[in-house]
Amino acid sequence: MTTQQRATGPRRARRGEPRRSSPRALVLPESLTVKELSELLDQSPVDVIKQLMRHGIMVAVNQAIDHQVATVAAAAYGVRTRLAESAEDTAAINAGDVNEEDESLMESRPAVITILGHVDHGKTSLLDYIRETSVVDKEAGGITQHIGAYQVARDGQPMTFLDTPGHAAFTSIRSRGARVTDIAVLVVAADDGIMPQTDEAINHARAAEVPIVVAINKMDLPGAQPDVVKRQLSERNLLVEEWGGDVIAVPVSAQTGEGIGDLLENLTVLSEIMELKANPNRDAAGVIVEATLDRRRGPTATVLVQAGTLKVGDQIVAGGAWGRVRAITNERGESMDTVTPGSPCVVIGLNATPEAGDILTVVRDERTARQTATRHGQRATTGNMDTVLTLDSVVKQIDAGDVKELVLVLKADVQGSVEAVAQSVEKLSDGDVKARIIHSGSGSVSDSDVQLAAASGGIILAFNVGFEIGAERTAERLRVEVREYQIIYRLLEDVEQALHGMLEPEFQEVVVGRAEVREIFEGRRGLRIAGCRVLDGRITRQGTVRIMRDDDVVGETNMGSLRHFSDEINQATVGTECGIVLDSFNDYAEGDLIVAYRMERVN
Repeated sequence: MTTQQRATGPRRARRGEPRRSSPRALVLPESLTVKELSELLDQSPVDVIKQLMRHGIMVAVNQAIDHQVATVAAAAYGVRTRLAESAEDTAAINAGDVNEEDESLMESRPAVITILGHVDHGKTSLLDYIRETSVVDKEAGGITQHIGAYQVARDGQPMTFLDTPGHAAFTSIRSRGARVTDIAVLVVAADDGIMPQTDEAINHARAAEVPIVVAINKMDLPGAQPDVVKRQLSERNLLVEEWGGDVIAVPVSAQTGEGIGDLLENLTVLSEIMELKANPNRDAAGVIVEATLDRRRGPTATVLVQAGTLKVGDQIVAGGAWGRVRAITNERGESMDTVTPGSPCVVIGLNATPEAGDILTVVRDERTARQTATRHGQRATTGNMDTVLTLDSVVKQIDAGDVKELVLVLKADVQGSVEAVAQSVEKLSDGDVKARIIHSGSGSVSDSDVQLAAASGGIILAFNVGFEIGAERTAERLRVEVREYQIIYRLLEDVEQALHGMLEPEFQEVVVGRAEVREIFEGRRGLRIAGCRVLDGRITRQGTVRIMRDDDVVGETNMGSLRHFSDEINQATVGTECGIVLDSFNDYAEGDLIVAYRMERVN
């Protein structure tokens, strides 16, 4: 995949053309190399490396960097960036010849609706009645144990439902960059009211920025109190229509079918108002909703197609998996030849089992599919350490103009502490930059809290609380920072410093070694080799160096090659003679000092 296919942005000026003075914007993939970024910025790799070095970030020209690091470099040149977060973005990057913004190519598509709510409030039973199938009986204890995608029709208009085992699964897909839901249906039991998991589901839906429709379920039970549920909703700023608000709330019963027709009618009207569209006449792009390994058929993946038309025979990539579509079926096991946007299907033909949330795209041939999947796998194993979301990295994004708010998840020991901390945090602001708490509650940090923070680009503040079992490991896996506090003013101080951009880490330079240029050799194609002797410390094959001449800095770059006679070596120690080739630097002079150094964080 070429750089132009991986990132979209303004056309690069040809040599001799004046550069545009107006601000530019780039849509960047999750990661790219420094060289690729320099091409997109119309800058030399050395200049981009220098900009990153000024921020304490040490990189090599062919090293992969994530979007946050790329944003830091781009900001130095007045270029704004945006991460290709949705499947449509990613697909547009991979198929740059298709103009997704052309209205003439867009056609209506079904709405994608996610069912959320507290456990045992009837989410799957509701969908079971809508589909007129029996799913609950097949599942232990009536609790959904997988993510399913199903399509139903109302007056000839199709709607796609995602049946999730809870908001954590819904959010885990979002945390991987896939924006799949158009409408969230919040199921609340009329006899039980809003429970803690209901609150979490509300916050997850709000973080996804999708409209919420409330289904007040179990209206057939004697203890049903729909007005109590509506009052509880109003306390959470969800005011129902009959009380003067704009939230649709429909009383239903998944057992008798009462009100389900009204619910579907409201969903149909809402989807019509939203005017959901996609371009079906292009290569397909979608998201993996669920994937399993079938003993007979091999890896199978439930796919929600979001753009284009998926066809049998297409070469596809999904995360680290690739293959050719051998067969497509719907949720009833019926064979299909094509799948259009907004529709779910089961795909057979991948060489491995992808993960839920992986983006599926169609590529031109098997070779491209294999290379793209391999590259994704390499990033998954080597790129995790570069994508840690911390207060430091958020500050850099704020400074670069990439974000306007600090997204927080707040957990505290008691509800009184939650309210006190939340009120204090929300008062902190710096101009247009504000702190926004997307979820707060009492008790330990849970797996769901971490999932929500990961999906929303947020940070968790833990005040006098620890972790639930498994949550700390999830935070490490998803690279979410959890900052723990026992004193409230320390918490507020950190948030305020972050908002004011004062939490920038401090680095100090540590000299690793020095070598003196004793002789210069002419190599092939104009390449010059510096014959050196190491004066102190050590010079390593990989590292950052500064070239000094008469106490003046004449260059800063990375090591390209380090040799002892004809052998490539990893390091040269004191007294050793060696040949050095540097990246993008050829202007040596006898007596130059090559100083190898690294940057160490002070705080």
